[in-house]
Amino acid sequence: MRGVYFKGNRELEVTDFPDPTPGPGEVVVRIKASGLCGSDLKFYRDPPEEALKALGFKDFSERGITEVPKIVAGHEPCGVIEELGPGVDPRAWSVGDRVMVFHYKGCGYCDSCRTGWSQLCVQGATIYGATAHGGHAEYIVVPAETLVTLPDSISFSAGAAIACGTGTAFGAIKRGNITGHDTVLIAGAGPIGQAAIQFTKALGCKVIVTDVTADKLSTAARLGADYVLDSTKVDVVDAVKDLTKGRGASAAIDTSGVPAARKAATRALGTWGRIVLVGLGGNIDLDVSPDLVIKQVSVIGSYTFNNVGMGECARFVANHGIDVDAVFSDRWSIEDAGKAYVEFDKQTRGKAVFEF
Repeated sequence: MRGVYFKGNRELEVTDFPDPTPGPGEVVVRIKASGLCGSDLKFYRDPPEEALKALGFKDFSERGITEVPKIVAGHEPCGVIEELGPGVDPRAWSVGDRVMVFHYKGCGYCDSCRTGWSQLCVQGATIYGATAHGGHAEYIVVPAETLVTLPDSISFSAGAAIACGTGTAFGAIKRGNITGHDTVLIAGAGPIGQAAIQFTKALGCKVIVTDVTADKLSTAARLGADYVLDSTKVDVVDAVKDLTKGRGASAAIDTSGVPAARKAATRALGTWGRIVLVGLGGNIDLDVSPDLVIKQVSVIGSYTFNNVGMGECARFVANHGIDVDAVFSDRWSIEDAGKAYVEFDKQTRGKAVFEF
Protein backbone atom coordinates (compact mmCIF):
# COMPACT_ATOMS: atom_id res chain seq x y z
CA MET A 1 0.00 0.00 0.00
CA ARG A 2 1.03 3.61 -0.51
CA GLY A 3 1.56 5.78 2.54
CA VAL A 4 3.07 9.06 3.72
CA TYR A 5 6.15 9.10 5.94
CA PHE A 6 7.42 12.23 7.71
CA LYS A 7 11.21 12.46 7.57
CA GLY A 8 11.18 15.64 9.66
CA ASN A 9 12.61 19.07 8.90
CA ARG A 10 9.73 19.69 6.45
CA GLU A 11 10.49 16.63 4.35
CA LEU A 12 8.19 13.71 3.64
CA GLU A 13 8.09 10.68 1.39
CA VAL A 14 5.23 8.84 -0.29
CA THR A 15 6.34 5.24 -0.36
CA ASP A 16 5.23 1.62 -0.25
CA PHE A 17 4.40 -0.12 3.02
CA PRO A 18 3.33 -3.74 3.52
CA ASP A 19 -0.42 -4.30 3.48
CA PRO A 20 -1.46 -4.85 7.12
CA THR A 21 -2.73 -8.11 8.56
CA PRO A 22 -4.91 -8.03 11.69
CA GLY A 23 -3.71 -9.81 14.78
CA PRO A 24 -5.91 -10.96 17.69
CA GLY A 25 -8.44 -8.26 18.62
CA GLU A 26 -7.46 -6.10 15.65
CA VAL A 27 -9.19 -4.90 12.50
CA VAL A 28 -7.99 -3.60 9.16
CA VAL A 29 -9.71 -0.39 8.06
CA ARG A 30 -9.69 0.69 4.43
CA ILE A 31 -9.09 4.43 4.63
CA LYS A 32 -11.57 6.68 2.88
CA ALA A 33 -10.38 9.98 4.36
CA SER A 34 -7.42 11.05 6.50
CA GLY A 35 -7.32 14.59 7.86
CA LEU A 36 -4.33 16.91 8.10
CA CYS A 37 -4.17 18.37 11.61
CA GLY A 38 -2.16 21.23 13.04
CA SER A 39 -0.36 18.86 15.40
CA ASP A 40 0.82 16.85 12.36
CA LEU A 41 2.89 19.89 11.50
CA LYS A 42 5.04 19.30 14.58
CA PHE A 43 6.10 15.94 13.13
CA TYR A 44 6.46 17.40 9.64
CA ARG A 45 8.51 20.44 10.73
CA ASP A 46 10.64 19.13 13.60
CA PRO A 47 13.64 16.80 13.53
CA PRO A 48 12.76 13.12 14.13
CA GLU A 49 11.43 12.43 17.65
CA GLU A 50 11.49 16.10 18.69
CA ALA A 51 7.73 16.45 18.24
CA LEU A 52 7.05 13.58 20.64
CA LYS A 53 9.19 15.23 23.30
CA ALA A 54 7.61 18.65 22.69
CA LEU A 55 4.13 17.18 23.15
CA GLY A 56 5.15 15.41 26.35
CA PHE A 57 5.17 11.83 25.05
CA LYS A 58 7.92 9.24 25.40
CA ASP A 59 10.20 9.14 22.36
CA PHE A 60 11.35 5.87 20.82
CA SER A 61 14.56 5.70 22.86
CA GLU A 62 12.50 5.96 26.07
CA ARG A 63 10.40 3.08 24.74
CA GLY A 64 13.53 0.95 24.32
CA ILE A 65 13.62 1.30 20.51
CA THR A 66 17.10 2.17 19.26
CA GLU A 67 16.26 2.90 15.62
CA VAL A 68 13.47 5.32 14.72
CA PRO A 69 11.01 3.33 12.58
CA LYS A 70 9.47 4.54 9.34
CA ILE A 71 5.87 5.24 10.37
CA VAL A 72 2.81 6.14 8.31
CA ALA A 73 1.75 9.65 9.30
CA GLY A 74 -1.72 10.99 10.04
CA HIS A 75 -3.89 10.65 13.15
CA GLU A 76 -7.37 11.34 11.75
CA PRO A 77 -8.30 8.04 10.05
CA CYS A 78 -11.79 7.28 8.78
CA GLY A 79 -13.03 4.49 6.53
CA VAL A 80 -14.70 1.07 6.40
CA ILE A 81 -13.74 -2.18 8.07
CA GLU A 82 -11.93 -4.41 5.58
CA GLU A 83 -11.04 -7.41 7.74
CA LEU A 84 -11.61 -8.68 11.28
CA GLY A 85 -8.80 -10.32 13.21
CA PRO A 86 -9.16 -13.35 15.49
CA GLY A 87 -11.21 -12.68 18.59
CA VAL A 88 -13.05 -9.59 17.35
CA ASP A 89 -16.67 -9.98 18.40
CA PRO A 90 -18.86 -10.02 15.25
CA ARG A 91 -21.72 -8.67 17.34
CA ALA A 92 -19.73 -5.45 17.74
CA TRP A 93 -18.17 -5.01 14.30
CA SER A 94 -18.66 -6.33 10.79
CA VAL A 95 -16.80 -6.02 7.51
CA GLY A 96 -18.12 -2.92 5.73
CA ASP A 97 -18.96 -0.94 8.87
CA ARG A 98 -18.26 2.78 8.59
CA VAL A 99 -15.83 3.78 11.35
CA MET A 100 -13.59 6.48 12.75
CA VAL A 101 -10.44 5.59 14.68
CA PHE A 102 -9.67 6.96 18.13
CA HIS A 103 -5.98 7.43 17.55
CA TYR A 104 -4.63 6.41 20.97
CA LYS A 105 -4.15 3.03 22.64
CA GLY A 106 -3.15 2.67 26.27
CA CYS A 107 -2.58 -0.18 28.70
CA GLY A 108 -6.32 -0.71 29.09
CA TYR A 109 -6.11 -1.11 32.87
CA CYS A 110 -5.30 2.26 34.47
CA ASP A 111 -8.07 4.67 35.46
CA SER A 112 -7.44 6.89 32.43
CA CYS A 113 -7.77 4.00 30.00
CA ARG A 114 -10.81 2.58 31.76
CA THR A 115 -12.61 5.91 31.34
CA GLY A 116 -11.69 6.19 27.66
CA TRP A 117 -8.78 8.62 28.13
CA SER A 118 -6.07 6.30 26.80
CA GLN A 119 -3.97 9.28 25.66
CA LEU A 120 -3.40 9.91 29.38
CA CYS A 121 -2.36 6.31 30.09
CA VAL A 122 0.08 6.09 33.00
CA GLN A 123 2.14 3.55 31.02
CA GLY A 124 2.36 5.81 27.97
CA ALA A 125 0.02 5.74 25.00
CA THR A 126 0.50 4.38 21.51
CA ILE A 127 -0.33 7.19 19.09
CA TYR A 128 -1.43 6.16 15.61
CA GLY A 129 0.38 8.41 13.16
CA ALA A 130 3.24 9.12 15.57
CA THR A 131 4.43 5.93 17.31
CA ALA A 132 2.42 3.47 15.18
CA HIS A 133 1.17 3.53 11.61
CA GLY A 134 -1.51 6.17 11.03
CA GLY A 135 -4.12 7.11 8.48
CA HIS A 136 -2.14 8.64 5.59
CA ALA A 137 -2.23 5.30 3.74
CA GLU A 138 -4.66 3.01 2.00
CA TYR A 139 -5.14 0.81 5.08
CA ILE A 140 -4.56 0.91 8.83
CA VAL A 141 -4.61 -1.92 11.37
CA VAL A 142 -5.83 -0.97 14.86
CA PRO A 143 -7.32 -2.64 17.94
CA ALA A 144 -11.09 -3.00 17.62
CA GLU A 145 -11.48 -1.08 20.86
CA THR A 146 -10.28 2.11 19.11
CA LEU A 147 -13.16 2.10 16.63
CA VAL A 148 -16.06 4.55 16.84
CA THR A 149 -19.14 4.26 14.64
CA LEU A 150 -19.52 6.84 11.88
CA PRO A 151 -23.22 7.69 11.38
CA ASP A 152 -24.51 7.14 7.84
CA SER A 153 -25.40 10.82 7.43
CA ILE A 154 -21.80 11.99 7.98
CA SER A 155 -19.21 11.97 5.18
CA PHE A 156 -15.89 10.18 5.56
CA SER A 157 -14.04 13.50 5.41
CA ALA A 158 -16.21 14.86 8.21
CA GLY A 159 -15.53 11.67 10.16
CA ALA A 160 -11.80 12.26 9.77
CA ALA A 161 -12.21 15.77 11.18
CA ILE A 162 -14.24 14.47 14.13
CA ALA A 163 -11.42 11.99 14.82
CA CYS A 164 -9.32 14.88 16.09
CA GLY A 165 -9.78 18.58 15.23
CA THR A 166 -13.58 18.85 15.24
CA GLY A 167 -13.81 16.45 18.17
CA THR A 168 -11.25 18.55 20.05
CA ALA A 169 -13.50 21.61 19.66
CA PHE A 170 -16.46 19.61 20.96
CA GLY A 171 -14.40 18.35 23.90
CA ALA A 172 -13.33 21.89 24.79
CA ILE A 173 -16.94 23.05 24.86
CA LYS A 174 -17.79 20.23 27.26
CA ARG A 175 -14.74 20.98 29.45
CA GLY A 176 -15.81 24.62 29.66
CA ASN A 177 -19.43 23.70 30.43
CA ILE A 178 -20.49 26.08 27.65
CA THR A 179 -24.22 26.40 27.03
CA GLY A 180 -26.57 28.58 25.05
CA HIS A 181 -26.51 31.14 27.88
CA ASP A 182 -22.89 32.02 27.10
CA THR A 183 -21.26 34.75 25.08
CA VAL A 184 -18.19 32.93 23.81
CA LEU A 185 -14.93 34.42 22.59
CA ILE A 186 -13.02 32.08 20.27
CA ALA A 187 -9.37 33.02 19.78
CA GLY A 188 -8.10 31.53 16.54
CA ALA A 189 -10.25 30.81 13.48
CA GLY A 190 -8.34 27.81 12.16
CA PRO A 191 -10.02 24.39 11.76
CA ILE A 192 -10.60 23.82 15.49
CA GLY A 193 -11.86 27.37 15.96
CA GLN A 194 -14.17 26.97 12.97
CA ALA A 195 -15.61 23.79 14.45
CA ALA A 196 -16.05 25.56 17.78
CA ILE A 197 -18.05 28.28 16.00
CA GLN A 198 -20.40 25.70 14.51
CA PHE A 199 -20.96 23.89 17.79
CA THR A 200 -21.44 26.98 19.95
CA LYS A 201 -23.88 28.48 17.45
CA ALA A 202 -25.83 25.21 17.44
CA LEU A 203 -26.06 25.53 21.23
CA GLY A 204 -27.43 29.07 20.90
CA CYS A 205 -24.38 31.03 22.06
CA LYS A 206 -23.44 34.54 21.04
CA VAL A 207 -20.06 34.05 19.34
CA ILE A 208 -17.14 36.47 18.95
CA VAL A 209 -14.09 35.34 16.97
CA THR A 210 -10.59 36.84 16.80
CA ASP A 211 -7.82 36.11 14.33
CA VAL A 212 -5.15 37.91 12.31
CA THR A 213 -6.02 36.48 8.87
CA ALA A 214 -8.72 38.05 6.73
CA ASP A 215 -9.66 34.78 5.00
CA LYS A 216 -10.13 32.98 8.30
CA LEU A 217 -12.25 35.80 9.69
CA SER A 218 -14.36 35.71 6.53
CA THR A 219 -14.85 31.96 7.00
CA ALA A 220 -15.75 32.53 10.66
CA ALA A 221 -18.48 34.96 9.63
CA ARG A 222 -19.76 32.53 7.01
CA LEU A 223 -19.96 29.78 9.64
CA GLY A 224 -22.16 31.94 11.85
CA ALA A 225 -19.93 34.03 14.13
CA ASP A 226 -21.87 37.05 15.35
CA TYR A 227 -18.78 39.27 15.44
CA VAL A 228 -15.28 38.88 13.97
CA LEU A 229 -12.33 40.92 15.22
CA ASP A 230 -8.98 41.38 13.50
CA SER A 231 -6.64 41.54 16.48
CA THR A 232 -4.04 43.44 14.43
CA LYS A 233 -6.52 46.29 14.01
CA VAL A 234 -8.48 46.45 17.25
CA ASP A 235 -7.85 46.01 20.95
CA VAL A 236 -9.64 42.71 21.58
CA VAL A 237 -10.35 43.38 25.26
CA ASP A 238 -11.91 46.78 24.59
CA ALA A 239 -13.85 45.49 21.58
CA VAL A 240 -15.33 42.55 23.49
CA LYS A 241 -16.37 44.80 26.35
CA ASP A 242 -18.01 47.18 23.88
CA LEU A 243 -19.89 44.31 22.25
CA THR A 244 -21.09 43.00 25.61
CA LYS A 245 -22.02 46.35 27.16
CA GLY A 246 -19.10 46.17 29.55
CA ARG A 247 -19.79 42.68 30.89
CA GLY A 248 -17.09 40.82 28.97
CA ALA A 249 -17.40 37.33 27.53
CA SER A 250 -18.68 34.63 29.86
CA ALA A 251 -16.48 31.96 28.25
CA ALA A 252 -13.50 31.79 25.91
CA ILE A 253 -11.77 29.07 23.92
CA ASP A 254 -8.19 29.59 22.79
CA THR A 255 -7.34 27.42 19.79
CA SER A 256 -4.41 29.54 18.64
CA GLY A 257 -1.66 28.67 21.10
CA VAL A 258 -0.46 32.27 20.70
CA PRO A 259 0.49 33.93 24.01
CA ALA A 260 -0.91 37.35 23.08
CA ALA A 261 -4.22 35.83 21.95
CA ARG A 262 -4.54 33.80 25.15
CA LYS A 263 -3.81 36.84 27.27
CA ALA A 264 -6.37 39.00 25.46
CA ALA A 265 -9.01 36.26 25.62
CA THR A 266 -8.53 35.87 29.37
CA ARG A 267 -8.65 39.58 30.02
CA ALA A 268 -11.78 39.91 27.89
CA LEU A 269 -13.69 37.64 30.28
CA GLY A 270 -16.21 38.99 32.71
CA THR A 271 -16.74 37.96 36.33
CA TRP A 272 -17.04 34.18 36.76
CA GLY A 273 -15.71 33.69 33.23
CA ARG A 274 -13.75 30.64 32.19
CA ILE A 275 -11.21 30.09 29.45
CA VAL A 276 -10.48 26.73 27.86
CA LEU A 277 -6.94 26.38 26.52
CA VAL A 278 -6.77 24.07 23.51
CA GLY A 279 -3.89 25.31 21.35
CA LEU A 280 -0.60 23.55 22.07
CA GLY A 281 2.68 25.31 22.79
CA GLY A 282 3.46 28.84 23.95
CA ASN A 283 2.84 30.41 27.33
CA ILE A 284 0.39 32.76 28.99
CA ASP A 285 1.42 35.92 30.86
CA LEU A 286 -1.23 37.29 33.21
CA ASP A 287 -1.52 39.57 36.21
CA VAL A 288 -3.03 36.99 38.52
CA SER A 289 -4.99 39.25 40.87
CA PRO A 290 -6.97 41.45 38.41
CA ASP A 291 -7.06 38.94 35.55
CA LEU A 292 -8.01 35.81 37.49
CA VAL A 293 -8.55 35.98 41.23
CA ILE A 294 -10.69 39.08 41.62
CA LYS A 295 -12.89 38.07 38.66
CA GLN A 296 -13.18 34.44 39.85
CA VAL A 297 -11.93 33.28 36.43
CA SER A 298 -11.36 29.58 35.76
CA VAL A 299 -8.50 28.45 33.48
CA ILE A 300 -9.12 25.00 32.01
CA GLY A 301 -6.83 22.81 29.91
CA SER A 302 -8.53 20.61 27.33
CA TYR A 303 -6.58 17.86 25.56
CA THR A 304 -8.63 16.29 22.77
CA PHE A 305 -11.46 14.05 24.12
CA ASN A 306 -12.13 10.48 25.20
CA ASN A 307 -13.36 7.77 22.85
CA VAL A 308 -16.89 7.94 24.25
CA GLY A 309 -16.88 11.70 23.66
CA MET A 310 -15.82 11.11 20.07
CA GLY A 311 -18.98 9.10 19.47
CA GLU A 312 -21.03 11.76 21.25
CA CYS A 313 -19.55 14.41 18.98
CA ALA A 314 -20.46 12.40 15.87
CA ARG A 315 -24.04 11.97 17.08
CA PHE A 316 -24.31 15.70 17.86
CA VAL A 317 -23.11 16.49 14.33
CA ALA A 318 -25.65 14.11 12.83
CA ASN A 319 -28.57 15.21 15.04
CA HIS A 320 -27.95 18.94 14.56
CA GLY A 321 -27.02 18.85 10.90
CA ILE A 322 -23.59 20.42 11.48
CA ASP A 323 -21.81 20.89 8.15
CA VAL A 324 -18.37 19.70 9.21
CA ASP A 325 -17.27 19.61 5.57
CA ALA A 326 -17.55 23.41 5.52
CA VAL A 327 -14.20 23.62 7.37
CA PHE A 328 -12.32 22.00 4.48
CA SER A 329 -10.55 24.28 2.05
CA ASP A 330 -8.34 21.64 0.38
CA ARG A 331 -8.77 18.00 -0.64
CA TRP A 332 -5.78 15.96 -1.84
CA SER A 333 -4.62 12.50 -2.89
CA ILE A 334 -1.69 11.05 -0.98
CA GLU A 335 0.44 11.15 -4.14
CA ASP A 336 0.23 14.95 -3.79
CA ALA A 337 1.24 14.83 -0.12
CA GLY A 338 4.36 16.91 -0.65
CA LYS A 339 2.39 19.81 -2.10
CA ALA A 340 -0.44 19.30 0.41
CA TYR A 341 1.85 19.76 3.41
CA VAL A 342 3.70 22.71 1.88
CA GLU A 343 0.34 24.47 1.55
CA PHE A 344 -0.98 23.31 4.92
CA ASP A 345 2.23 24.44 6.60
CA LYS A 346 1.39 28.04 5.66
CA GLN A 347 -1.62 27.90 8.03
CA THR A 348 -3.48 30.55 6.05
CA ARG A 349 -6.43 28.43 4.93
CA GLY A 350 -8.88 25.97 6.42
CA LYS A 351 -8.60 22.25 7.03
CA ALA A 352 -7.17 19.79 4.51
CA VAL A 353 -7.83 16.10 3.94
CA PHE A 354 -6.51 13.18 1.90
CA GLU A 355 -9.31 11.29 0.16
CA PHE A 356 -9.03 7.74 -1.16
